[in-house]
Amino acid sequence: MREVSASRTIDATERELRRWLEPATIVEAEGSFDVVAVEDGERSGDVRADRVSASDLDPGETIVIASGPGMRLPLRFEQREGTIYYTQEGERGPFDHMETWIDLEPESGGTRTELTIRSAVSLSAPLPFGDRIAAWKRNSELERTLEAAVDEFA
Repeated sequence: MREVSASRTIDATERELRRWLEPATIVEAEGSFDVVAVEDGERSGDVRADRVSASDLDPGETIVIASGPGMRLPLRFEQREGTIYYTQEGERGPFDHMETWIDLEPESGGTRTELTIRSAVSLSAPLPFGDRIAAWKRNSELERTLEAAVDEFA
């Protein structure tokens, strides 16, 4: 298992940034997967193709079904004491384990916000240096997310 993190100060209030950091926006900003479906614990319904049902979600949890070359994977998002937390749900996807924390810290009297993204990953393929490769790839996704936030509020 490897952990990576990236941080940037964004020209936005914490509230503006939180509003922008919706689960689908986060997945799209990472740049590796397309969003196929979004299901949250506040609504009923299901996403049968991926075996995730809204009845499996607690209020405040969201599942994003992401699609990339040759795979579809569910990502489960939730709020944990002000931190946006998400993980690869189930055994589908490139990681044996992947979890991510997004923290926001107001700066400059609240007019700017420090955005920090931290992720722990372990690749599901038995490759030499597999976790190191997964961390390198994941770090690129975190950096793309930070760049997207900078661009959004420029």
